[in-house]
Amino acid sequence: MALRGKNINLFLMDGTASGRIKCTIANWIGISYKIPRTEVDRCKDREDLKQSGVYFLFGISEETGDNLAYIGQARVRKNGEGLLYRINEHKRNSEKDYWTEAIVFTTLNNSFGPTEISYLENKFCQLASQTNRYQIKNGNEPSMGNITEEKESELEEFIDYAKIIMGTLGHKIFEPILKQKNTSEDTNLNERDITLYLKRKIRKSDSIVEATCKQTREGFILLKGSYIETIDSDSIPNAIKELRNKAKIDDKGILQEDLIFKSPSYAAAFVIGGHVNGLTAWKTANGVTLKELENS
Repeated sequence: MALRGKNINLFLMDGTASGRIKCTIANWIGISYKIPRTEVDRCKDREDLKQSGVYFLFGISEETGDNLAYIGQARVRKNGEGLLYRINEHKRNSEKDYWTEAIVFTTLNNSFGPTEISYLENKFCQLASQTNRYQIKNGNEPSMGNITEEKESELEEFIDYAKIIMGTLGHKIFEPILKQKNTSEDTNLNERDITLYLKRKIRKSDSIVEATCKQTREGFILLKGSYIETIDSDSIPNAIKELRNKAKIDDKGILQEDLIFKSPSYAAAFVIGGHVNGLTAWKTANGVTLKELENS
């Protein structure tokens, strides 16, 4: 089945892409807002942000540089406050001072009750944990609650649209680093992915590294199971050295997770522990270098 285009309406509420953004999709009951932390107070007059819904707080760790996210729900309170009131509570919480912007999901017809938002919060947390792109700051996994199969179908459709919007607004929290070919649509997407290999003997350790990566639309994904040189050379870039120290590599030098790189040279440098030209280091199964492949 061919992939279909999506018509998403983005309204720049402040006339700039760095300000508040309102997001809707044709024939969808949902509505989403992207709100910088500094602009939260300017949303106090928006009635739809006083409704029940689910919200995400995004930031970056000062210590590690990792992407951080907190996922929560907000119910309408007796004082008539909902989503925005809950986000303001997080602004006053010193333990959540890492976040710089919020993304919220609610409905145009104010149809979310406690059951719906509990289900959505649970599923969003599950999806975000599975993709492992962000460090999820939730202390406990929220309860899913009990819903009918009819309601579950409706909410799963809502989640599908929310995933599209989240990526459009700049956060790939729901997108796996390496997509699985589970459907014909996924297959069409991944037909463009190119599998590349690197095999080289390292003089310093007298060992042979052997790694596999995929070139995708997002970059170069070094695959779990690749054999990595564990000794750094003097020429290794500092950023790669730090990443090698943080990455999950076992005592035998086997990579335990998929890692994404923006350039083939950084992916190759991670593998061999030193400076290398990724365009010539990575080759197809037939021995064609990435440079030759791109020139052709």
